[in-house]
Amino acid sequence: MKLAILSRNSKLYSTRRLVEAARARGHSVRVLDPLRCYMRIARGGFDMHYRGKPVADYDAVIPRIGTSITRYGTAVLRQFELMGAYTPNPSDAILRARDKLRAHQLLAREGIDLPITVFGDNPDDTADLLDMLGPPPHVIKLTEGTQGAGVMLTEKPSASKGAIEALRGLYANFVVQEYIAEAEGADLRCFVVGDRVVASMRRQAPEGDFRSNLHRGGTAEPVEISPQEAEVAVRATRTLGLELAGVDLIRSRRGPLVLEVNSTPGLEGIEHACGCDIGTEIIDYIATACSRNAFRS
Repeated sequence: MKLAILSRNSKLYSTRRLVEAARARGHSVRVLDPLRCYMRIARGGFDMHYRGKPVADYDAVIPRIGTSITRYGTAVLRQFELMGAYTPNPSDAILRARDKLRAHQLLAREGIDLPITVFGDNPDDTADLLDMLGPPPHVIKLTEGTQGAGVMLTEKPSASKGAIEALRGLYANFVVQEYIAEAEGADLRCFVVGDRVVASMRRQAPEGDFRSNLHRGGTAEPVEISPQEAEVAVRATRTLGLELAGVDLIRSRRGPLVLEVNSTPGLEGIEHACGCDIGTEIIDYIATACSRNAFRS
């Protein structure tokens, strides 16, 4: 298999692990900085160059596209798709997952439970919007935030209104959600590869915070999830059109709730917490998918 990994930094843990796993399986692999890929689009076909040389004939592409380059990175990935390369996470699926509001709408449509979420634009509607949600505490999230950035907890109606007004003044896009107190600052990260959860960990927020992200000082330990939680994680991944994802769940009195579906989940935290080899799981899954696609063609 000839494999490309779209990543801005070949030294990042997740990128290195995928390269190591691919080479250990005997595959050809190259890391390409998506910002150095440039494209020719014409009626007769699609071409791409990288650092002055043609890029072609890749069997598969693994996107490791950061949020800061979502627009250009997904355009490059789409070009690879149009040139016939397989990817487990197509460009349109990544765009769906990156937009929290859109993702929540799609998940709710499919009957997947999540924290009650409200969204509005006009300042005159703020009071009624918060009445639709219910009493505080409220969680306010930027729709394109990552790793816990752009997430805040408000404990009084006046604080919620003040935060909303401030964000609207900055022309930020955000949603407001119910706070699940019984979770006690913990969530579950389920790593989905294809139709199964290959690893799962419980993340706990540090003292004085409610965000459990490891980049925010949270701690992690392996956890055994229930069949219902695994089923929800896989369904959420499929609903957004992804085949690889890190699905964040929260345990509530009404069952597992989906917080987020991450289309570019990191490997370091969960591999270290669980002592597992997710890199090889991913490479083997992609190799099987490429073989299946080649057989069909």
